[in-house]
Amino acid sequence: MAKGYWIVSLEVTDPEQYARYAQVVRPFLAREGARFLVRGGACEVREGSGRTRNVVIEFDSYTAALAAYESDEYQAMIHLRTAAAKGDFVIADGLEEA
Repeated sequence: MAKGYWIVSLEVTDPEQYARYAQVVRPFLAREGARFLVRGGACEVREGSGRTRNVVIEFDSYTAALAAYESDEYQAMIHLRTAAAKGDFVIADGLEEA
C-alpha cells in the first residue's frame, strides 16, 4: 500500500505561537504513527516561489493522512498553526511500491 504525506510549506509569522502548535502536534502525530521526513532546516528555492519552512510527514497510507487531518483532535489545533504561519498544506498519495 502506498504511503500518504502531509506536505506543508510555511512562512512563520509568530514563532512563539508556532512553538505552541509544535508542542501539541508532535505528540498527536506520534500517536497517529506518522513520521517526519522533513522538518524545517535549510532549503533553497531554485524555481518558482517558496517559503522558509518546509515540512513533510509520512503516514502509513493516504487514507490515514486524510483521517489524521480530519480528526477532531487535529481540527482543534489548526488555529494554532494558522495564527502563527501562512502557507500551503497539501495531502498527497505516495507511489505504490512495485
